Amino acid sequence: MTAPTTPQPPRTPSAIDEIADAYVRTVVELNPLAATMLGIPGHDHLMPDLSPAGLAADADAARATLRALDDATPVDDVDLVTLAAMRERLGLEVELYEADEFHARLNNIACPVQDLRDVFDVMPTGTVEAWENVAARLAALPGAVDGYVESLRAAAARGHVAAARQVRLCVEQAREQAGDESFFTSFVRGESARAVLDGSAACQLLEGSLEAGAREARAAYGRLADFLADELLPQAPAQDAVGRERYTLLSRTFLGAEVDLDETYAWGLAELDRIVAEQEEVARRIAGPDASVEDAVALLDADPALQLDGTQALRAWMQETSDAAIEALDGVHFTIPEPVRTLECMIAPTQTGGIYYTPPSDDFSRPGRMWWSVPADVTTFNTWREKTTVYHEGVPGHHLQFGQAVVARETLNSWRRLACWVSGHGEGWALYAERLMADLGFMDDLGDRLGMLDAQRLRAARVVVDIGVHLGLEAPERWRAGADDPRWDADKAWPFLLANVNMPESFVRFELDRYLGWPGQAPSYKVGQRLWEQARDEARATAEAAGEEFDPRAFHARALALGSVGLDVLRGALAGTLADADGGAAR
Repeated sequence: MTAPTTPQPPRTPSAIDEIADAYVRTVVELNPLAATMLGIPGHDHLMPDLSPAGLAADADAARATLRALDDATPVDDVDLVTLAAMRERLGLEVELYEADEFHARLNNIACPVQDLRDVFDVMPTGTVEAWENVAARLAALPGAVDGYVESLRAAAARGHVAAARQVRLCVEQAREQAGDESFFTSFVRGESARAVLDGSAACQLLEGSLEAGAREARAAYGRLADFLADELLPQAPAQDAVGRERYTLLSRTFLGAEVDLDETYAWGLAELDRIVAEQEEVARRIAGPDASVEDAVALLDADPALQLDGTQALRAWMQETSDAAIEALDGVHFTIPEPVRTLECMIAPTQTGGIYYTPPSDDFSRPGRMWWSVPADVTTFNTWREKTTVYHEGVPGHHLQFGQAVVARETLNSWRRLACWVSGHGEGWALYAERLMADLGFMDDLGDRLGMLDAQRLRAARVVVDIGVHLGLEAPERWRAGADDPRWDADKAWPFLLANVNMPESFVRFELDRYLGWPGQAPSYKVGQRLWEQARDEARATAEAAGEEFDPRAFHARALALGSVGLDVLRGALAGTLADADGGAAR
């Protein structure tokens, strides 16, 4: 199967496209937060039903769509990819539901504790109507929290409770949102609101609704914190590890592929050693023939030309670096559609330590954005460390990947363009993009290259920690610290990460807590990169076997044109080996 690298005539939507589009309409009705994130209007005033009944409705929608797909016949290669991708993704949705993963979802980074607050970061705020939506959504937030508590309680009754570490972390986060200095208070009183609400009688009424909604939201988070601390925590297991059976399911979910976990763990150790050796060679070139990586880091950190003071300087530098990358890559290594040339770099209103990307809305009225959530104790930044992060979150990383899918309205249905997200595909591509920028000469500065390797080292280290802890594998002797039990756990993981992650301890602590509470997600970056590189190498081998020259630009265009799909589907689509349910080729 081939995907075009030049614009083609609009494709006539098929019956499978209609099924996919109908599923997206159902999803955004059931989950208004998804509608806001996707930029689909009409739902910004609502909150989802997170109760067991609401989660059952989500699963029923997936099952109904799978039944509809069973009766559908693919008419072309686009349909073949949609069919394979939806069966894989929606099948996993049902598996996760039946395994209680949605009912018991609780961790420090990706659960309703964060989702119900984070959605306000991407809501429109430029009109009075937009603030009316904010007020309505704030008023609906307590009901969503109550439903979430009901689901957590139901899962606990079946013996499914997150580890105590994650419960305690979420208690802290909920308490923060319940306090007088909560995000909700600052949000409704902030500059965005003041710029729109003009003091008229109608706006004064709306201001009162916003204040009441903020109070209700704070109170709801207070009740959530009490429930987590008083009822759920006593039932929570002390052990962080989830075990092989559950981890295998979660790994498949994040990768869209099934991998040999023991082989992947061994590869992670070997890959870490390889990256460290490359880092040490670069460090010697920076700081002298006997220098260590730590010596080179100290030298770079002491260079005032590579330092940024304060978050506004960080934001400005991120924007400048991102804009320069887009300008340099467009028309040379990639074809970047005009709407995708805009990327906004933002400082997040939270202080958790995360760095993330939010995609553009369906109509690009909300651009893609790169967010940096900076801990309160972090006030200086080093550009040599962070350039690779800009490429990861921006172009050619997430922003190019998401943007090219969103803009492909003439080819892809709305599920493929907007709603399908596979971590191993997306994060794997972004990490692949970091290394690609080095290969293209954008990281020839030795400091920038050391920073890129530093980021790659982090991603390799967390393959080791994540799989090692959750599967209870034996740690190498040098990381056992004299412990009687040779198996990985949080106590061994902490010094291991400190030795391999060149970040402030607050960042590292957040990262470790994330790995412990979100099993399988962190390895999807490096394992995803590995699978992307294998797909590229397979395409190169196929071209060379046919006596043709491999064209990386054409390969990247073909691959990104598919949208975000599971990595097994990606490789099948690129190799032309996908088939319909009866094993036939596209007709």
